[in-house]
Amino acid sequence: MLTNPVFWSVVILLALAAMRLNVLLSLVLASITGGLMVAQGIPETLKIFVGGLGNGASIAMNYALLGIFSVSIARSGITEWIAMKLFGYVSKKPEEDGKIFSFKYILILLLTLISISSQNLIPIHIAFIPILIPPLLPLFNKLKLDRRMVACILTFGLITPYMFLQLGFGKIFLNEILIGNIRQSGMDISPAIITQAMWIPAAGMLAGLLIAIFFSYRKPRQYKEESDDQRSVVPAQKMPELKKFPLLVGFIAVIVALAGQILFDSMIVGSVAGVLVFLVTGVIAVRDTQDLFTRGVHLMGGIGLVMMAANGFAEVMRSTGGIPELVGAISTFAGSYKGVTIFAMLLVGLIVTMGIGSSFSTIPLIAAIYVPICIQLGLSPAATLAIIGTAGALGDAGSPVSESVLGPTAGLNADGQHDHIYDSTIPTFLHFNIPLLIAGWIAGMIL
Repeated sequence: MLTNPVFWSVVILLALAAMRLNVLLSLVLASITGGLMVAQGIPETLKIFVGGLGNGASIAMNYALLGIFSVSIARSGITEWIAMKLFGYVSKKPEEDGKIFSFKYILILLLTLISISSQNLIPIHIAFIPILIPPLLPLFNKLKLDRRMVACILTFGLITPYMFLQLGFGKIFLNEILIGNIRQSGMDISPAIITQAMWIPAAGMLAGLLIAIFFSYRKPRQYKEESDDQRSVVPAQKMPELKKFPLLVGFIAVIVALAGQILFDSMIVGSVAGVLVFLVTGVIAVRDTQDLFTRGVHLMGGIGLVMMAANGFAEVMRSTGGIPELVGAISTFAGSYKGVTIFAMLLVGLIVTMGIGSSFSTIPLIAAIYVPICIQLGLSPAATLAIIGTAGALGDAGSPVSESVLGPTAGLNADGQHDHIYDSTIPTFLHFNIPLLIAGWIAGMIL
């Protein structure tokens, strides 16, 4: 472990991110560290890094188009209408503490349901966050809602559905990536056992969310109110612009985008179809599409660029040979001890995903080696599915380069009062990876 290039690259990545160095620069420097440890040299390492960027090109395209679609939705006034309705409801009688208390938890429930829906019902993933959350920041401030709790809520909604539900992103992760790679690695497995296998890890995620809401971040937290930034987020003069026709078109566009994603199994098709609804109805003029593109790329392009860099980092990690070495250490030191071996497999999954930032990319890296180990230990298909699925999901929360953490920060830091590392990364790591590690181990032991 102490000489493994993947281990040290991830350590360097997390340390640099904790020092608040830009995530993109942290990925490059961590990649160079891994390359130097196996004597690749800086030029060769950077060549591999750049070569791996292409693996994330489709992801970047998805994010760019999602950003354009999100800006289109914002122009229809849907998110602003929701924010104003909520803010107006609370502002009516702020002196009634009981009313505020009950509304706070209604709002928490709504945020949870919205974030869950973004993975399946309205599959726009993190694109809703920079649009919906900034207008709600004055409301959060009025309620003295700890934004670390909101970060945990959003991250929970972005991760748990794809771990458990065979819809939207979950269909891709569970049916295509997870089961597909397990089958390719020599174990016959049926999609019918997914619920049986993954409900325990999903319950671990739920436990972490409940701890964040009712214990860790339940106390009021004071933020600066009525700053210039906040006034720019929710300008009162926009309320008259919220007309019925654009709102109606906005809801229709969401339905069309959902249908496009389901029928063609493509988020690109869904996003383009949604934007076309706005263009055909005249809510957005054709001449404004250039500005729409610019704003959309500005909104989501940064995250897409980080995800491309994460693919470059993953390619360097593959080239070092450190991942099979990490997994091989499991067999060498754990032997036939079932509990220790399962824990070690989950821990390696955590390390790999923390560095790569994507559960979807981790599964292909570990499944080919984990499946033979599970067969050797005599584990059932359900236990194997739970272990590999959990090992992939571990680290998606709490990784500074994960979209599930970058997304919440993009919305919550609109007024500069939410730190990516200390208010998003560390809280989500503590509240989800620890319970998920425990739940995944339990699932592997009892299924």
